[in-house]
Amino acid sequence: MNLGTCWLIFSRKITLTTLASVLTHMQGLHWLFVTLTAEGERGFMFFRNPSAEMLLCEAELDVNLIEKASILLKPRRSAHIAAMEMAKTSGCILSYDPNARLLPWPSAEAARGGIISIWDEADMIKISEEELTLLIEGCDASDDNVVLEKLFHSNLKLLLVTEGSNGCKYYTQEFKGHVGGGVVNCTR
Repeated sequence: MNLGTCWLIFSRKITLTTLASVLTHMQGLHWLFVTLTAEGERGFMFFRNPSAEMLLCEAELDVNLIEKASILLKPRRSAHIAAMEMAKTSGCILSYDPNARLLPWPSAEAARGGIISIWDEADMIKISEEELTLLIEGCDASDDNVVLEKLFHSNLKLLLVTEGSNGCKYYTQEFKGHVGGGVVNCTR
């Protein structure tokens, strides 16, 4: 039994919906390990190159499931773009969290291009401060007007910029603001 099958069995035991799962023996899963510093800041280690989710093709999509969805998370690659188009046609809200770390990309420019390639399709986008800095290419990330000018598009309903323990900034077409972070006791 491979790791993908184990993950599928575990997901079903904790009642996650797995109806659209597709298994392959051609590649392993994409694994991400998150570590915490003493201050509670996260660190990331990726194990991918390539991974199974990169092999999903459009023919493997279940149109009926996508049409019944209300939100589609984390689109990637051509199959995911097709899934996004189906979901959008069905009235789904498209959420995008690029979760970009430069390590899997050949360059910062490639990462930026990959993120921006589907940016205008999303209704809601969540990025980190680091991703904001990457996307606005040397402009002042603390200037809300720069953020709106560079990143907001006509289809976007909500843009969130997470700031670690400092909370997050939010932007909509009508208003913008900041929500402070809460104090959390970190445990391992």
